Amino acid sequence: MKTHLLFLAALTAAALAAEPLSRTERAKMITAFEETVEEASSAIGKETGPALVREYSRRGDALLFLGKAKEAVADFEKMIDLDPSQDAPHWRLGIAYYFAGDFAKSAKQFEKYHAYDNRDRENGVWKFFAQAKVDGIEKARKEMLEYTRFDRHPFPAVYEMLAGKKTGAEVLTEMEKKEKQDDPLVMFFAHYYIGWNEQLNGRNDAAKEHLAKAVELSIKAGAGGGPGYMGQVARLHYEALK
Repeated sequence: MKTHLLFLAALTAAALAAEPLSRTERAKMITAFEETVEEASSAIGKETGPALVREYSRRGDALLFLGKAKEAVADFEKMIDLDPSQDAPHWRLGIAYYFAGDFAKSAKQFEKYHAYDNRDRENGVWKFFAQAKVDGIEKARKEMLEYTRFDRHPFPAVYEMLAGKKTGAEVLTEMEKKEKQDDPLVMFFAHYYIGWNEQLNGRNDAAKEHLAKAVELSIKAGAGGGPGYMGQVARLHYEALK
């Protein structure tokens, strides 16, 4: 019995050591987001016009990062009610819809954003994953957003992976050939979307490894400031899968 308990303790310690964020780091971030929600909620009762829209935006981001996607959706939709010009470019609402489980609305939001900015290939990646949850992978592949202009790495390679023309391993090999393996931001996006693709195809163990690596790289890319916006999104994804 004692040996068994020691073995379980060792496994637990190993799992904690493998986490991309320590409990202390994560707790500090969560506290900061909770404080932002409180501050923005207070300001929402006082502000009007563009300032009010900004506070809903700020609170929506913090709610999303706290894992409260439905509440984030409500704030982002309120922004659009107050200022309809916020609708088409609101890619963050597409992300919130996805985490809230409203995949059809998520895909539609990224279609709107594509009409607004047809160069952002990351938008096409999110539309693919959202549509795949509704219509299946094959239909999502047939209806992938079209791009005619080159944009930043690793998105052309990631897009080919989603189209079934490359594996995740081949995406990473391509980044090595292009000497991008030392760029934490490029490799963050590569591992994040490879991990998500692994999850979509039912390979959850591989997905967790790539998502954990993505969170780790997002911290490195933040140069001491912690994960950026998409780093927080990857963290949410990793924690939900774990």
